[in-house]
Amino acid sequence: MARFAAAFWWGSLGTIGFLVVPMLFAKLGSPQIAGTLAGQLFHAQSWVSIGCALLLLVYFRSKSDPHIDAASRNSLGLVIAALLLALLQEYAVSPRILARENLKLWHGLGSAMYLGQWLLAGAVLWRLNDRR
Repeated sequence: MARFAAAFWWGSLGTIGFLVVPMLFAKLGSPQIAGTLAGQLFHAQSWVSIGCALLLLVYFRSKSDPHIDAASRNSLGLVIAALLLALLQEYAVSPRILARENLKLWHGLGSAMYLGQWLLAGAVLWRLNDRR
C-alpha cells in the first residue's frame, strides 16, 4: 500500500508537471487557455499529493514504536516536507498566480516547490523500495 501511494504520488507529479502541462502550452493555440487548464491540473495534483502524503503518514505512524528506526524517521520527514510544499503551493502560491500578482516571482517559486515535491516523493519511493 505504501509503495503504491508513493509511486502514484511521484508518477502523477512527473506526468502532470513534466509531460501534460508542457504539452498544453505546446499544442493549444492560446497561452491563456493552456494556463487555465494547467492551473486546474495543478489544483487536482495538489489534492492527489495531499492524499498520498496522508496515506504515507498513516503507514509510517502505524509502523512506529518508541524505538522507530532512523530510516523510517527520515522517510517520515521527507513525507512531511513534501506535504508542506503541496499545502504551500495550494494555499499560498496558487492564489497569487491566479491573481497575477508578481507573476514571475510566484510562478518561479511555485515551479521550484513543485520540483522539490517531486524530488522528495521520489526519495520516499526510493527508500520504500530499498527496504525489501
